[in-house]
Amino acid sequence: MRIYVPATVAGLRRLLDTEALQPLSGTAFALTPRLRESYAAGDDEELEYVAMSEAARASLRLLAAELADDPDASPRRAVVSADVEDVTLRPDLDDAVVRVGGPIPMARLAAVHLDLVDAADAVRAAAAVVDAADLGDPDAEFILGDVEDHELAWYGVQELPFVLELL
Repeated sequence: MRIYVPATVAGLRRLLDTEALQPLSGTAFALTPRLRESYAAGDDEELEYVAMSEAARASLRLLAAELADDPDASPRRAVVSADVEDVTLRPDLDDAVVRVGGPIPMARLAAVHLDLVDAADAVRAAAAVVDAADLGDPDAEFILGDVEDHELAWYGVQELPFVLELL
């Protein structure tokens, strides 16, 4: 199953150091049967994009914690896509949520998706209000809409060392 794991730039650096991706609490997102059922229309590619978008929002939550500890942390959403077999569906948490059993080795990673530098201000603002948006604050939802207007760039896993070097 193709999964989308929320991450941050610091998490990507750890990935390079350990050669494995450890999702926080094993949480990832995927095109699950429940996600498919929740949409009246949409092909697999469109629904995979929905799952990746959910992972990008979760990346904001991770980034909010990082920025609270280190205001100079790189304000970019990151999502790592991977192909894994051992997942548990978690429809009790959300339609696209899955849990993975442990670290994901580099060989299972498919791509890295990362904000470009022009999204930094929008990402920083969205990270500050993501929890309020989840609770229904319309102003916070508007700010999240601004960051979601920025598409994540796609990078091959083999490009990750070079991309991180340029940050």
